[in-house]
Amino acid sequence: MNTSLSQPTLGSHLRATLAIARKDWQHFWRYPSNVILEVIQPIIWLTPVFFMGRAFSTNGQAQGFAAYAGTSDYMSFVLLGNALGNFISAVFWGMGYSMKNDMDSGVLEANWLAPLPRPLLLVGHTLSSLLLTAINSAAMLLLAGLLFGFHPTGNALAAFLTVLPMLIGLYGFGFAFAALVLILREANTMVDVSSFLVTTLSGSNFPVQSLPRWLLPISLALPLTYGFDSMRAYLLGTRTVLPLGTELIVLVVFMFVCILGGTAAFNALERRVRQLGTLGAH
Repeated sequence: MNTSLSQPTLGSHLRATLAIARKDWQHFWRYPSNVILEVIQPIIWLTPVFFMGRAFSTNGQAQGFAAYAGTSDYMSFVLLGNALGNFISAVFWGMGYSMKNDMDSGVLEANWLAPLPRPLLLVGHTLSSLLLTAINSAAMLLLAGLLFGFHPTGNALAAFLTVLPMLIGLYGFGFAFAALVLILREANTMVDVSSFLVTTLSGSNFPVQSLPRWLLPISLALPLTYGFDSMRAYLLGTRTVLPLGTELIVLVVFMFVCILGGTAAFNALERRVRQLGTLGAH
């Protein structure tokens, strides 16, 4: 009897991962108003930033901001940070909250029986959200550029290659975060608080040099800080916290450490949950 058809392969893993992403993609487009809200909502939050920046500018130049950042184009600075921050939130919500949804729906244990490495189940949940985030962020930048102005003048390809290891490393961070959701069986508050603190302390909306001295070491300890910093340096010519080459090394190291450490943490905590018999509890 030939049992090779039942054996999981790399191709079957890929098809299963894409099937999860396709299901989430279809679910999102069942509610078209989500598309509009995902683009309009950031504009609502950014509008006060635009007028506040103008109020504190002199002859159209945000001189105090420029002293910290190395550029007076504060709106381009904030827009880029907001766009990259959206990807961070997508990983948090895609991994942590989707697992909580499976718990509440009573399908987590059934999904766990699939012949698929469990981290790939989490990756599948984030693929569609990352694609949607890219589309929404591009639309947001286009609309915000028309309303407020957006003037990147640097190398977009270099900026993308810079943040790529950061985004890959986020997956490892997301694995560990999802494991905590398995243990604590709570996602909403954890995702909200964690994503807000990480993006804020990484300097998504302001130069980290402006932080109080007691908070600055925390910010500098977050590798994501250097992702925001190096991306802006390439696109806007801003002043970096560390030499640009050093920041790139930090991001590459962060990628490997987070993928290996996050996967190990997820496997250990997931095994503990199965031993306790609380996998499907919520």
